[in-house]
Amino acid sequence: MNVEQIYTGCLAQGAYYIHSNDEGVIIDPLREVQPYIDRAAADGVNIKYVLETHFHADFVSGHVTLAEKTGATIVYGPNANTTFDAHIAEDGELLQVGDVTIKVLHTPGHTMESTTYLLIDENGKDHAIFTGDTLFLGDVGRPDLAQKSATLTQEELAGTLFDSLRSKIMPLADDVTVYPGHGAGSACGKNMMKETVDTLGNQKAMNYALRADMTREEFISEVTDGLLPPPAYFPLNVKLNKEGYEPIDNVLSRGLEALSPDAFEAVANETEALVLDVRSPQEFAAAHIPSSIFIGIDGNFAPWVGELIVDVTTNIILVAPEGREEEVVTRLSRVGFDKTYGYLKGGMDAWVAAGKEIDTVKSVPATEIAGNYEAVADCIFDVRKPGEYLSEHVLNAHHTPLSSLNDHLAEFPQDSEFFVYCAGGYRSMVAASILKARGIHNMIDVHGGYGAIKDTNAPKSDYVCPSTL
Repeated sequence: MNVEQIYTGCLAQGAYYIHSNDEGVIIDPLREVQPYIDRAAADGVNIKYVLETHFHADFVSGHVTLAEKTGATIVYGPNANTTFDAHIAEDGELLQVGDVTIKVLHTPGHTMESTTYLLIDENGKDHAIFTGDTLFLGDVGRPDLAQKSATLTQEELAGTLFDSLRSKIMPLADDVTVYPGHGAGSACGKNMMKETVDTLGNQKAMNYALRADMTREEFISEVTDGLLPPPAYFPLNVKLNKEGYEPIDNVLSRGLEALSPDAFEAVANETEALVLDVRSPQEFAAAHIPSSIFIGIDGNFAPWVGELIVDVTTNIILVAPEGREEEVVTRLSRVGFDKTYGYLKGGMDAWVAAGKEIDTVKSVPATEIAGNYEAVADCIFDVRKPGEYLSEHVLNAHHTPLSSLNDHLAEFPQDSEFFVYCAGGYRSMVAASILKARGIHNMIDVHGGYGAIKDTNAPKSDYVCPSTL
């Protein structure tokens, strides 16, 4: 028996490959399935099942494509309803894979079809649980995402999750390994650990939601407290996961069309495509196509695309680092953005050489704020998350979170310059691109963000530990 976690950092997501003898399963695969197929082929393994823990909201699973390419059976737990062929397993059902057994444990609460898979080794011993978004390390899945489809309140879903944890997971032995669907950084929970594997015994000891003396009412209160609004693209990803999607090969073929500057302009006009620039913040600041949106590939790329662009049917054309075009198209497809219609061949150098119009973003060092604080104090904008801002910020800075920037447009000066900062310079450049696309051109990016500001004498609020907020 072999168990392998395949972790993807930008989505904070864990997929799993299990095989015994010549049979294997993949749990919660990503959209690009060829690596799983290649790995199984190298091991001489036939992929028998694709196990889905639930209908994912934060990414598009590769279940449909993987089943089509391998003949594997897609498995969901009770209450799942799909438009493609899938085996809807019963609670307690046993799936045989080589010499090992996988037991289906229906654990509703995060969603009503949420299912945990218990791996039982060749000796009949409980070995590991693959919990999806039911149980994370240090947390549990948020209970507010399935309210509409389940016609239940988040409190009712939280109560259902309490029952699932107490009846299906907590009775298992302490030495059972926990393999969660996500780790720290995912929007599917609140405060997950940075580790991605743990024992159930340790989770019983330190996970607030698994306290042995916790009442149902306490659980509901604590699990629903402090939930931020889910990203707006989540329901669109759920729909794709339920109903299927275009093959990834088609998405890559269309997205990897190399376009000359003239062809790039023509496609932009014909398809009303969004120009998405995924280079570094510094490169974008130095020169970019007017009205393009910056979301750098080397940041928290896919989640920010989903958070800010939202509509997965948006047509997109790319300005990307040379040689990374396929990576960009692939990572867009992971969150359901399949309508990529090519990239600028030769990048901005080709655009400039063709005599096309460019725009820039003014960027200054943090000392610019520190040295002129009295004059600019009312013109400083912080685009970090609420917790970051409350923990520490430039004194009197306006808080305009990037995720809801469009709701704050009226707060920005229309006729005078103002400063924008984040933690390190990534999100402030995203914000600058959005503001420019909305016709606001008088912003100044603070290079290095708050990380650089902290090293200056600019006045700052008193520090508050984030864990106490």
